[in-house]
Amino acid sequence: MSEESYIQQLFAERIGGANFGKETVLYKFEKIKRAKAAAIKAHPDMEVIDLGVGEPDAMADMGVVKTLAEEAARPENRGYADNGIQEFKDAAARYLKRVYGVDIDPVNEINHAIGSKSALALLPYAFINPGDVTLMTVPGYGVLGTITQWLGGEVVNLPLYEENGFLPDLEAIPEDVRRHAKLMYLNYPNNPTGATANADFLKKVIKFAEENHILVVYDAAYAALVYDGERPLSFLSVSGAKDVGIEIHSMSKAFNMTGWRLAFVAGNERAVRAFATVKDNNDSGQFKAIQKAAIYALDHPEITERTCEKYSRRHDMLTEALRGLGFKAKKPRGTFYEYIPIPKGIQGGPQFKCAEDFSQWLLTNKLISTVPWDDAGHFVRLSVTFEADGAEGERRVIDEIVQRLSDVRFEF
Repeated sequence: MSEESYIQQLFAERIGGANFGKETVLYKFEKIKRAKAAAIKAHPDMEVIDLGVGEPDAMADMGVVKTLAEEAARPENRGYADNGIQEFKDAAARYLKRVYGVDIDPVNEINHAIGSKSALALLPYAFINPGDVTLMTVPGYGVLGTITQWLGGEVVNLPLYEENGFLPDLEAIPEDVRRHAKLMYLNYPNNPTGATANADFLKKVIKFAEENHILVVYDAAYAALVYDGERPLSFLSVSGAKDVGIEIHSMSKAFNMTGWRLAFVAGNERAVRAFATVKDNNDSGQFKAIQKAAIYALDHPEITERTCEKYSRRHDMLTEALRGLGFKAKKPRGTFYEYIPIPKGIQGGPQFKCAEDFSQWLLTNKLISTVPWDDAGHFVRLSVTFEADGAEGERRVIDEIVQRLSDVRFEF
């Protein structure tokens, strides 16, 4: 056997150091991937119903696609975009005003990002020193926390419990944590719970941030995906929000532009400027033609309204089906996720100690893919972005779920 390469000793401790690549622990999504492959192999004639997908099932609007094609052919769009073209920032400001009633300075208070994930990954570089704290809601999207830890900071989790409406308990945060906290991540409508936040809660957040000198990083990826009379709510629409925070809007979820990699950061001028400074040292901007295609999208919010109608219809069908099977299902007010408590077990069958057990059982035995969450209670996340052609196809998928689970008696 050849000696181990010296490269193995060069890896930074933040990604595992000398043990990088040697770990045998399988993480959640890798387990799902492997279980799905095994289930398909064991049941080659059975279709996988994928309720675990975290992205839209539809393509971008054809007006957006056409604009991209036209703009990609223009020679003036071939160069680097750096920190973004002003036309995109202007469109983002118009969008915030039209949809959320937010007044924003498109020159100084908005900057584009190559997707919201990139924005969340870069922000800690502008604020976190070793020993600083980032407050992260869990369950949730952990990128901001991961980079905080890589920079020598600390992550303090704020659990989202059902009894609190899946909102963090700000009063429960210890005083010593507040003193060291610099960033607080919030995401509403929330992934994975589907919960929404109201203006009263956001006022409490603003007061908390002011008193403790914390920057709020508000992930608004699902902000426009709301149902049944719920109005899209921006953190920035609440008085004082711009003094304490920034908001990140993604083109992926609301406009079916997953993979186009475009978002914008808006809010506190100094924080936006700090983000732009870090970003300018990490990338050279998103392709100008994509930004110009996004302008079309931002100026046509009816695209999102049509998407909301589809998701709302699917949520209605899925919620009814789950309730009929005995689950404590409730249609969310936002996002394309449903978040349901797991059963204790199956009559005459296995018992489920955690959501991962139940999720694996569903996939292995019924070829229904979900995402488990065990951070604050035991829940599975189901997405209504499954593949289906129209309302008839959606009904077929829902009926198939019911048929596959109809021979099971769950214990709750």
